[in-house]
Amino acid sequence: MTERASYNTDFTQNRELSWLKFNERILEEANDPTVPLFERLKFFSIFTSNLDEFFMIRVGSLYDLSLLHETHIDNKSGMTVQEQLAAVYEAVRRLNVMRDRVYLRLREQLRKNEIYNLSMGELKEHEKKFVQKYFESYVQPVLSPQIIDGHHPFPHLENKALYVFVMLNSKETTRFGLIPVPKSVPRLIFLPDGKMRYVLLENLIWAYAEKLFDIYKIREKTILCVTRNADVNPDDEAYELEEDFRLRMKKVLKQRARLAPVRLEVGHKLSNEFQEYLHKAIGLRKEQVYRTAAPMEISYAYDLESKLPEEQKAALAYPPFQPQQSSTVDKEESVLRQVARKDILLYYPYESMEPFLRMVKEASEDPAVLSIQITLYRIDKNSRLAAYLIEAAERGKAVTVLMELRARFDEQNNIQWAERLEEAGCRILYGFEGIKVHSKICLITRREKNKLQYITQIGTGNYSEKTSKLYSDFSLMTANGEIGQDAVLFFKNMSIANLNGEYQALLVAPDGFKRRLLELIRAEVQKALAGKPAQLLFKMNSLTDREIIDSLQAASAAGVQVILIIRGICCILPGIPSLTENVFVTSVVGRFLEHARVYTFGAGEQAQVYLSSADLMTRNTERRVEIACPVLDMELKRRVLHVLRTQLSDSVKARTLLPDGDYDRVVESQGAALDCQQYFMDEATRAAERTPSKKLSGLKSFLKRHWSFLEK
Repeated sequence: MTERASYNTDFTQNRELSWLKFNERILEEANDPTVPLFERLKFFSIFTSNLDEFFMIRVGSLYDLSLLHETHIDNKSGMTVQEQLAAVYEAVRRLNVMRDRVYLRLREQLRKNEIYNLSMGELKEHEKKFVQKYFESYVQPVLSPQIIDGHHPFPHLENKALYVFVMLNSKETTRFGLIPVPKSVPRLIFLPDGKMRYVLLENLIWAYAEKLFDIYKIREKTILCVTRNADVNPDDEAYELEEDFRLRMKKVLKQRARLAPVRLEVGHKLSNEFQEYLHKAIGLRKEQVYRTAAPMEISYAYDLESKLPEEQKAALAYPPFQPQQSSTVDKEESVLRQVARKDILLYYPYESMEPFLRMVKEASEDPAVLSIQITLYRIDKNSRLAAYLIEAAERGKAVTVLMELRARFDEQNNIQWAERLEEAGCRILYGFEGIKVHSKICLITRREKNKLQYITQIGTGNYSEKTSKLYSDFSLMTANGEIGQDAVLFFKNMSIANLNGEYQALLVAPDGFKRRLLELIRAEVQKALAGKPAQLLFKMNSLTDREIIDSLQAASAAGVQVILIIRGICCILPGIPSLTENVFVTSVVGRFLEHARVYTFGAGEQAQVYLSSADLMTRNTERRVEIACPVLDMELKRRVLHVLRTQLSDSVKARTLLPDGDYDRVVESQGAALDCQQYFMDEATRAAERTPSKKLSGLKSFLKRHWSFLEK
């Protein structure tokens, strides 16, 4: 007995296939001639690394489920795990063909700009001599070729490591051999003419494989790469906490490299005999093997850019953009004092993170500050924020850090920072069994004139100086008393492992966020049924929570206008007659990663606006600690709505989701084309240019201090 009929799948789609559509939009940016050439190469690299992670996380998890004897049915598509895997393998095969085509176009365009990734056959005679000498002097001494036979068993192939594999003839016997591509040698081997002409290390080893197996005759050879299950449960299932949690995470990291293979990439056409051997030896089926003409790992694109002459870089990359000083923040005055007077909203990466960092530094030095409490999910390796927290602790402030050690692929960095913060005297909390702490909240408590004052910062993105220049996120700083009291209660509840606290202003998952969200959606339904204007305008990264999807469908059927700006996975299909006719979905993929989560209920001045750390995915709404914070200042509320409306007007980077799950480019019928991200860059630059100079700012501060005297 299956549960295929439990859900109506007429207006929903599978999350994995929806994610692949998102990654396809990234590949489209790599193929877009209006995007600067080197940025296209970087989009190609992002597409590739995204797909790697997709196989490691999502396909790996589906593969694990497929090994169980239970029947698992996807509640958005009605597919079994095996059907989902088959659909994913087929969709990826189509994407792989597109990827190869895009790469060949990129290579051609790069060559027109005198940037050459050369095959060995393209080298000039003096270049062949150079690479041969380079191989013999620097590469061959560090290689570890290996024969595979009865005395030399098939070795473990590391996740995403490159290998040269060979099929050999030896006395009428077929053998196989491999050469790991060493990580200790630079991947790019530049030719000695001083120009941008290079050979990839794996191609060099492939060309000289005969030298390494000189007593055999090589029949076939190829470059290959295995992708393995990363052993990260995508739904944040329970971790064992009987032993020290930090030690547990260290063990998980050590185990990750040796997990089951889920994909094999090969760089050459192989005979049936060679293919069958690899399938059997690695343990993969034919549909899990992909042949590619493009490099299997292309993160070197960023190293390549750094070697470009400045003039060439200017022609082939985006014009540099530095996050601007917020026009609403006075550089000459304490940020703590400014927030005490009026809420401040920063919009990264168009505005700088600097005011928030200044505020934390001020708090570390301010004698009136009693404590700083913060949640950390991802931070930089050289984090100024963490340094300021350490300074605060060393100055005697009570510093509490709720550190999430399970931030995917950042675990090691978080472990190291947790140890450093703890050594400095910070109180470190490590989250909960089965629940990740993904919220972004910082609470500064001051005592001035025997009164407590709470300064609360809540963001939609991580406390990372690096990503604040690359991701679009909101950061709200407020002295609102109700929000501050909720923040105090939040950290108290976190310290005693109470996940079911009741809050007045904040929506907090896993208990209150989804429940309150559904209530707000139902309130819009009641307005629509009463004949009043009703609207839901949400911006997020992904929508997969079935209960919320059903509530949005019900809202659409009741006449509520449901407008969704979703960068990635979207499991609701718009425009289905009598079901989702009032649902509109758009996606923006551009220079910066759209990362902000905003949930608005109602239209116009009366709209309720929330900024949040949470996507509407079941893992976020039910298995993570998340926060949504209301924007109460009317001016800031208008600003957030302005950002959303501008994104809805994008006619350059936006794609509209169609009822069949495909995306279509937005076509502007009249007027100038609008790239919303470029618009926000220009807007922030103009606003910063209008900000008074230091002298004028000083005069403004003077007038503020002496205004009453001047009036007299």
